[in-house]
Amino acid sequence: MTTPLAAKIAREYGTPCAVIDMDRVERNIARIQAACDAAGVANRPHIKTHKSPMLAKLQIEAGAHGITCQKLGEAEVMAEAGIDDILISYNLIGEEKMARLGALQARANMTVAADNSTVIAGLPQAAAISGRPLSVAVECDTGRKRAGVETPAEAIALAREIAASKGLVFAGFMLYPTETGWAEAQKFYDEALAGVRTHGLDATMVSTGGTPNLKNVGKLKGATEHRPGTYIYNDRMQVAAGVATWDDCALNIYSTVVSRAGPDRGILDAGSKTLTSDTGGLDGHGLILEHPEARIARFAEEHGFLDLARSNTRPNVGDVVRIVPNHVCVVVNMMDEVVMVRGEEIIGTLPVAARGKLR
Repeated sequence: MTTPLAAKIAREYGTPCAVIDMDRVERNIARIQAACDAAGVANRPHIKTHKSPMLAKLQIEAGAHGITCQKLGEAEVMAEAGIDDILISYNLIGEEKMARLGALQARANMTVAADNSTVIAGLPQAAAISGRPLSVAVECDTGRKRAGVETPAEAIALAREIAASKGLVFAGFMLYPTETGWAEAQKFYDEALAGVRTHGLDATMVSTGGTPNLKNVGKLKGATEHRPGTYIYNDRMQVAAGVATWDDCALNIYSTVVSRAGPDRGILDAGSKTLTSDTGGLDGHGLILEHPEARIARFAEEHGFLDLARSNTRPNVGDVVRIVPNHVCVVVNMMDEVVMVRGEEIIGTLPVAARGKLR
């Protein structure tokens, strides 16, 4: 069954189409801002999910203290829009990036993360280009085994290296604990903080993340801010993590059923180029709101393969369905724009201004 709004969107924009419910977006912004305020930490939202200066400004207007970006290209888009407190939570390497970072630092207050000496060695070039000191936080691995130093001793050594580098200022620590690893993260941070203090340094920024850890926000004693990103839209992964409900999922993919060649199968016009192949560890590739027992079992580029064997209701060819993606961040990065709605009304389109940035 196709809802009146889905029919209207299909007529005006076609499918597949990414649609955001602005009432839910604004409710999510307000809810997580209130949670950060209650926990006594600043909210520094990660814009990797929405990649939109307009939405970043809504987050700041609601009380967020700056934003987080993962790439220089994203930060450039945000700075161009007038946002002037930006953390890049990723190691930046190379002369080309230092030139761009220096230009950014000349017009916005930038902080960057580093977890090794090679990164730190290049950053003074950016500071010199900008003509003012550049703040650098040490990224610490507290269980995810992604980026970050693995021991407090390494964190202390890098903090000293930053402080001794011309044009650099040691800002503090950036952590992304696992959802169950906050006690271990506390031990890591306490030891690192004590160590830098013996060398006359202090951590003015202690940044934790992300949306899956919203249930833990404020649990790290000494944390100054939190970096949630996905919360603005939410997705199937956040519902599975227990930090969102289906009513909090603000972005749906509207997709048309284009084939029902067998009783237990069908084809959507949303394939891997729309929903992406990132399952997020879940069964299937999204929740179809009209047919929750159906599985989007696999993909071709433009085909979503429906397994209807367990579904109590089955769509017809031509039906437009709404899909909650597994991982909304990568889905948004596939789109040039999203359609905005309130209730049953289409209110316009929103460019995904910082998408597709390779560096």
